[in-house]
Amino acid sequence: MKGYLGEFEELVLLTIANLAKDAYGVAILNDISERANRKLSIGALHSTLTRLEEKGYISSYLGEPTNERGGRRKRYFELTDSAKVELSNMKALRDQLWAGAKLNLSAK
Repeated sequence: MKGYLGEFEELVLLTIANLAKDAYGVAILNDISERANRKLSIGALHSTLTRLEEKGYISSYLGEPTNERGGRRKRYFELTDSAKVELSNMKALRDQLWAGAKLNLSAK
């Protein structure tokens, strides 16, 4: 079920790419909140992660139980090849649009 990739979905995918092996729910949430200065709920993030998994852009697996989580396991996320292709396409489109923009960003 591929489809349109929204701005927040792209942000989540790029965050997963940046976090690599440390990409689990709370880490993704904290990284996006910090970098994008956005207040997010864990529920909104989980909905997006579920949607991305259904679209085939991410896969997930459970890590080992940890004492700090009361024996619960973290769910880790990683990009699929489809996500890498889609992100590459989105970057190419954005680069093309920025290159052609008749816009002076240093103007105040």
